[in-house]
Amino acid sequence: MAAARRIVIENCAIATVDADDTEYASGHVVVAGGRIESVGAGKAPEGLENVVRRIDATGHLVTPGLVNTHHHFYQWITRGLATDHNLFNWLVALYPTWARIDERMAYAAAQGSLAMMARGGVTTAMDHHYVFPKGSGDLSGAIIRAARETGVRFTLARGSMDRSEKDGGLPPDFAVETLEGALAATEATIDEYHDASFDAMTQIAVAPCSPFSVSTELLTQGAELARRKGVRLHTHGSETVEEEQFCKELFGMGPTDYFESTGWLGEDVWMAHCVHMNDSDIAAFARTKTGVAHCPSSNARLAAGIARVPDMLAAGVPVGLGVDGTASNESGELHTELRNALLINRLGAHREAALNARQALRLGTYGGAQVLGRAAEIGSLEAGKLADLVLWKLDTLAHASIADPVTALVFGAAAPVTLSLVGGEPVVENSRLLHVDEDAVARSTREEARRLARIAAQG
Repeated sequence: MAAARRIVIENCAIATVDADDTEYASGHVVVAGGRIESVGAGKAPEGLENVVRRIDATGHLVTPGLVNTHHHFYQWITRGLATDHNLFNWLVALYPTWARIDERMAYAAAQGSLAMMARGGVTTAMDHHYVFPKGSGDLSGAIIRAARETGVRFTLARGSMDRSEKDGGLPPDFAVETLEGALAATEATIDEYHDASFDAMTQIAVAPCSPFSVSTELLTQGAELARRKGVRLHTHGSETVEEEQFCKELFGMGPTDYFESTGWLGEDVWMAHCVHMNDSDIAAFARTKTGVAHCPSSNARLAAGIARVPDMLAAGVPVGLGVDGTASNESGELHTELRNALLINRLGAHREAALNARQALRLGTYGGAQVLGRAAEIGSLEAGKLADLVLWKLDTLAHASIADPVTALVFGAAAPVTLSLVGGEPVVENSRLLHVDEDAVARSTREEARRLARIAAQG
C-alpha cells in the first residue's frame, strides 16, 4: 500500500478552534491522506516521509475552513433588486422572477455563489433550494454539479413549497409543487446523491421552505421522510415579526411551538435566522439541540432584526453562520459574516460583551460543523479530522498593525486566502480558484441574469 502523501505547513499562527480553543503563535500542521495528521507548536516533526509540499506560512493564520449553513444560490442572478424592502415585500417583489428560473440559470447562479464563497475561505457550502418551476429541468443536479466542479464539500437542502398564492402563500401558483410531488422528488434526490460517509463531499437534507409557503402536511411528512432516510432537516424559522403573527393567526401558536407540533425540533434539525425568539423558544431549541444558522447581513439588509445569538450560545443552542441568498446579501461571502456577526450582536442587549473575535470564528467553523451534523469530521484542526483548512495572509498593509491574528481576521479587512484545502486538496491558491475559471463564471452569470430579466419582463 502506497504511503500517504504529506503536506507540511510551518511557521504560522494557528487557531485550532478545538474544545479548548488551543492556539499557537508559531506552529505547524501536517496533512496526510486527506486528514490532519498532527498540529502543534514549532516546526513539524523531523523525518516525515513522502512530503510532496512544504509551505513556509510566515505571516499567515491557519484556521479550519469556513462552513456556510444557509444560502440560496439561485439568487445570485437577482442581486441588487428590491433593495429597500422588508422580507415579505421583498419576497412578493422577487418571486415572479424567481419562478422563471431554469436549469441553465440554476447552474450559473450556483457557480457564482460557490466561487465567491470558496475564494473567501469556505470549504463546506450549503444551498437551500426550494423553487422548482414546472418544466425547469434538473435543478438539483445542476447545483450539485457546480459544487463538485468547485471542489468544496456540499450539503444540498432540497427545499419545497406547496402553499401558493391561491392558498394564502406568497409564491405564484406555477412555482410550487404538490405535496406528493415534493416528497417524491426529495426522496429521489436523497437516493441519488446523499453520501453518509465520514469524508462525504455531497449530502442532502430535507428542507420545506417556511411556515408561510408550505402546508402542515409537507412539514410533518417531510420530517418523517428525513428520519426514515437518516438525513438532516432544514427550514426558515422566526425570521420576522410578520411570520410570528402569521403562525398565530393560522395555527394558533408561535413558530417554535408550531415547529415542535410538526416534529421539527431535534438535534437533526437546523433553522435559518431565528431572529424573533423569546426565552421559552431558546429553551426549547437548547433542550432539543435544534441548530440555528445566523445570517447577520441578510437580517440587517431586510430589516428583520437582531438574533439573540449570545443568549442562544449561553443556553447551549448550536449556532453557525450563513450567507443567506445573494439577493439579500449581495457580497455572497461568509468571511464577512464573522465581522458582521460580532458587530451587529454588539448593537443588542449585551453590547460589547455580546461576542468576541474567537466566538465569531467558532460560529463560522466549528459551530457550522455542528449545525450540519459534521462536527466529528470538520470545523476544528485536530488529528484525525478531515484536512479542510485555510491559510489567511495577514502580513499586508490591511492587517500590519494588529498584533493578534484572530482579531486581525475578524475585526480587520477581509484577509486574502493564500491556500484553501478540502480533504488535503488545494481549492484556492493566492486568492484564485483552481478548478473554476472565475472570469468565465462572471460572464455566464451576467448572461443568465439578463436572460432571466427578459423572461420575467415578458410575464
